[in-house]
Amino acid sequence: MTRKELAEMLGISLRSLDNWEKEKPDLVRLINQGLALEDSIEETKRHLQKLEDIRKEASNGKFKLK
Repeated sequence: MTRKELAEMLGISLRSLDNWEKEKPDLVRLINQGLALEDSIEETKRHLQKLEDIRKEASNGKFKLK
């Protein structure tokens, strides 16, 4: 995500984001960590769905090795 996209997502100007980075670096770090965690959760959900699909196929006798 670009800095501009981050500012838009947060509903602030790019200049405000610049100020936050200078004056409140911990806040910006926490925001970035939260976004990274959100990405990890979504990736985990995708993997879980794939595993669930494999389980269903296996229980229906349709399991195929790829």
